[in-house]
Amino acid sequence: MKPNSIRFTAIFLLFIPFISFAQKDFQGKAYYQAKTTLDMSRFEGRQMSEEQKRRITERMKSMFEKTYILTFNQIESIYKEEEKLEAPGTGGGRWRSMMSSFTAGDQYKNVKEKTFLQDQEFFGKQFLIKDSLPQLKWVMGSETKQIGAYTCFKATALKTKTDFDFNRFRRPPERKENKEKKATNTEEEKPDQVEVVVWYTPQIPVNQGPGEYWGLPGLILEVNEGRTTILCSKIVMNPEEKSPIKAPSKGKEVSKETYYTIVKKKTEEMRENFRRGGGRPGGRRR
Repeated sequence: MKPNSIRFTAIFLLFIPFISFAQKDFQGKAYYQAKTTLDMSRFEGRQMSEEQKRRITERMKSMFEKTYILTFNQIESIYKEEEKLEAPGTGGGRWRSMMSSFTAGDQYKNVKEKTFLQDQEFFGKQFLIKDSLPQLKWVMGSETKQIGAYTCFKATALKTKTDFDFNRFRRPPERKENKEKKATNTEEEKPDQVEVVVWYTPQIPVNQGPGEYWGLPGLILEVNEGRTTILCSKIVMNPEEKSPIKAPSKGKEVSKETYYTIVKKKTEEMRENFRRGGGRPGGRRR
C-alpha cells in the first residue's frame, strides 16, 4: 500500500465515527494484557539449577502477566492495573514485595498540555513522577492488520531504555580486561535503545495509548517493546458508568530522570546483595 493510500484510508476511517467522538462527555475504556518474558539465561547458572530457575519463573509469572485498563477521552487518559484478588498461597512473600516496587503505578496523560504524571511507590516511599510526555519519533509504515473489529496501522520508533529491566538484575561482574577497555575508550557511551513496534487504529481517533505511549492518529491497540507485549483485548465505548480521569497528586514530586537515578542506585545495591547472598535478596552466604 502506498503512503498516499495510507493517509487517505486513515482520514476516511477517522471521519466515520467523528460525531460520537466529538461529544463533550465522550469516554472509552480499553483493556490490555501485558506480558514480559523473563530471560533466565542472564542468571548465573553456576549458582542456580534448572529446577530453581523453573520455580522462580512460575512464581514470578503473575508479576509479569498483568491486565490494565486505559480510561480515555479526547484529551486525558489514566492507565491502571486491574485489581484482582490473590489466590490462596500465591502471595510471593519477599519476591512479590520486591517486584511490586518495580511495577508502574497509575499513569496519567494529558495530550493537550503534553504532561505526564505517575503515582509510584518504591520500597515504601511514595513518589509523584511529573514530567512532559515523551516525544517518540514515529515512523508510520504501510502494513495493516486486524485486531478484533479494528483495522490497525503499523508504526515504529526507537526508545532509550530507562525503565528498570529485571533481566539485567543479575548481570555478572565485569572482567578486569573489560573494565580496562572501557577506561581507555575515549568515545562517550551511548544509552541503550530498543525498537518499539505499535499498531494503532484511526477508527478510534484519540491520541492515546497504554502507558506512556501516544502521538499517533488513533488509539494504540498493541505495543511490542523488547520482551514486553501489550495487547488490547476489549474496548468499551461510552460506558454507562463513566470513571473519573483524575491526575494523581500524592507523593514526593520528582522528574523521570531523578526517579530513574533513585531506581538505578537501589538496583545496584540489590545486585550487590544478590552477589554476596548467593541469589537471595538481602541474604547471606551460609
